[in-house]
Amino acid sequence: MIKNFNDHSANERTFLAWVRTAVAIVGFGLVAARVGPPQGTYWSQILLLISGAVVVVIAYLRKRVLRKRISMAREFDGDNIPADTLLLLLIVAMFATLAIFAFHVS
Repeated sequence: MIKNFNDHSANERTFLAWVRTAVAIVGFGLVAARVGPPQGTYWSQILLLISGAVVVVIAYLRKRVLRKRISMAREFDGDNIPADTLLLLLIVAMFATLAIFAFHVS
């Protein structure tokens, strides 16, 4: 059995949740762009794709940092790592981009 298996699997599930969130937001933005008027600009599609990719990369880096912390023998105080705050800010920015795009298409 893997040492700290429950913690490692929870870390992996959290990473996959971030990936699903990024894919859902990017997919929603692309679908909304296709439903919108044909003369629309592509800046929002590109912005959503880039922001989704950034979320996945940061989530991966967060997973690696937490994997190292789980494998270490010493205890950590449990404070958030900077990637957590950055991920949340990126998600808020993606929702804002979707809202601006929805307003633009309407």
